[in-house]
Amino acid sequence: MTRKFPWRYVPAYLGFQLLGAILGAGATWATFGSVIRSKAHLGATLPSAGVGDLRVFVVEALITFLLVFVVIAVATDKRVPAALAAPSIGFALIAAVLIGGGITGGAVNPDRALGPAIMSGTFTSLWVYVLAEIVGGIAAAVLYASVVGGAAAPVMEDGDPEAGKSAGDRSLATGSDDSP
Repeated sequence: MTRKFPWRYVPAYLGFQLLGAILGAGATWATFGSVIRSKAHLGATLPSAGVGDLRVFVVEALITFLLVFVVIAVATDKRVPAALAAPSIGFALIAAVLIGGGITGGAVNPDRALGPAIMSGTFTSLWVYVLAEIVGGIAAAVLYASVVGGAAAPVMEDGDPEAGKSAGDRSLATGSDDSP
């Protein structure tokens, strides 16, 4: 989509994410015992009572779009200072879970939904959590690549527009536009 991540790495990346989700659910089971598996389904994402699959799909696609758009913007765009990546992604994830958590469980990632579902045997509406995340992620990548990715970086207010200084050229640590 954005050509920032080589396609040949995608299968391993997805496989290791799923493995991590399964191991995380297994660690939860080992730590808290069978009670957590039967009562909380090892953290499997499930719709709230009375919430249908369509609403889950829309909310999950939107919150995944939010997170993926922010990740692409701050982690892969060279115009953005690297120091912004971690807090921006963290706040986007918090926002996504606060928006969707009470309605859908806030999976935001298909592997995050699959791991606990596999370990607990809870497959309620699982297809929605996989498909919505894929749709939301692809939509974010396509929109970023087609609209934002090709745009010029904004010029700094105190920079020299003729020298081509952009907002991403300023150091967050020192506030200056000199390289360390």
